[in-house]
Amino acid sequence: MEKAEVVSIHCRAQDVKQGGIFVAIQGHVTDGHDYVDVALANGASAIITQKPVERDSIIIEVEDTRKALSAISAAFYGNPSEDLFLIGITGTNGKTTTAYLIESILLKAGFRVGVIGTINYRYSGKIFNSPVTTPESLDLQRILAEMLNQGITHVVVEVSSHAIDQHRIANCWFDVGVFTNLTQDHLDYHGGMDSYWSCKKRLFTENLISGPKKGRTLAVINCDDARGKELALELKAQSSKLKGESSKVEVFELSDNMIRHSNIKYEPSGIAGRLSTIKGDFDFRSSLVGKHNLKNIISVTGIGIALNLPLDVIKAGIEDVTRIPGRLEAIPNTAGRFVYVDYAHTPDALENVLSSLRSILRSGALRSIAQGRIICVFGCGGDRDKGKRHQMGEIAGRLCDIAVITSDNPRTEAPMDIIAQVLDGMRKTSMGEGLPARNALACEAGGGGGEKGYVVEPDRRKAIELAITISRADDIVLIAGKGHETYQIIGSKTISFDDRKEAETALRIEGLRD
Repeated sequence: MEKAEVVSIHCRAQDVKQGGIFVAIQGHVTDGHDYVDVALANGASAIITQKPVERDSIIIEVEDTRKALSAISAAFYGNPSEDLFLIGITGTNGKTTTAYLIESILLKAGFRVGVIGTINYRYSGKIFNSPVTTPESLDLQRILAEMLNQGITHVVVEVSSHAIDQHRIANCWFDVGVFTNLTQDHLDYHGGMDSYWSCKKRLFTENLISGPKKGRTLAVINCDDARGKELALELKAQSSKLKGESSKVEVFELSDNMIRHSNIKYEPSGIAGRLSTIKGDFDFRSSLVGKHNLKNIISVTGIGIALNLPLDVIKAGIEDVTRIPGRLEAIPNTAGRFVYVDYAHTPDALENVLSSLRSILRSGALRSIAQGRIICVFGCGGDRDKGKRHQMGEIAGRLCDIAVITSDNPRTEAPMDIIAQVLDGMRKTSMGEGLPARNALACEAGGGGGEKGYVVEPDRRKAIELAITISRADDIVLIAGKGHETYQIIGSKTISFDDRKEAETALRIEGLRD
């Protein structure tokens, strides 16, 4: 067989360098097999395919090119995960917040920490853009190798279901797997909740029981979630069958019974209270906002305990996190409005965030509780799980005083078609069937009677401006769905758009900005 030296590996034909190997990946939109000639023209020394390809070159046909890409990428970069302490976080919601908190705690413990996640990947004070939650296996192995070469010891990775299904984390060996929760998302990809769940749990039932770290891995599981409880039982049953073997996983169950909270105060600026754990008690004050973030703080405290970290280190790490981009991120102003931008784009996430904000109103933390309202700007993405739209409309209608329904990333769908599906749910809880939608002036004037309302404004910029315009002192304005994202996808175009900057502009126009 003809041989070729591997000088580089590529899964994008346009990036191929002279002497590099091109791995043809079949995607949902494009197929790498259609770009073999481009790769060869750029100097590829060999092509790996999963379809028959006849060219005057070295062609290696395999059963699954994604699996092949993962294996050769890990080998090419020296299997960096074997020499790093890897913590993988999976679940529908809470991955990013959990990653920030774990990172902070590990830094307080004196470790050198890297993070690979939805917002970015970062280490040693360097920050890089991250187009997806979990990178392609080639990029993931490269990043891990970079981190190892820079002296990083611990890496926190947000693990998406797509990454598990597409073998991006194959040959990336985790020491700890963390499960947050499972709620509806990505059903356009997975087809149903059972398939989605089956994919998610493979981090625990496959990755943690194989590879060079098997027998010394840890699963930290939120057992207050029904799927989490199911996973813990499955892993324990699996371990009992493997008794005496080196593949079993240690299971650490997180639940409200393990860590109790008391004297909790929810304020627009954060949370304060006391946590009682199996290792002792401590008081804390966090800049993170809302009841759902108390859950995140409790979970991360449990993770710290599972890693045998001191309570003072856990407390300090929690309190050091002052901001998580696009996660109930406050937009300052001088007129008593409480404006937040949040990534909530699933039914569960939207309900958690709105319930948290509603609890702040009920707590009396605002100066004029009787007058404070929740105004929510949100939409749903196009070409994605359509089943979420009705649910998110129902949730917003139930928990908001005024909803401004707009576009998220409509992609190739007509914005008003998406909005119509949101309205199907909104009408059931906001005003009742048959009642007309309020216009902006009615919303602005109608707070006295306590009647709820909604407005449709498909232009997201105008929708944010409208929400700020109709807000009053002590109102909470939530701009939900896009969070940290700095773009909007309309048709086939990606345009620059940042909810935070749009909110700042709207506040400035209204004369409410600092």
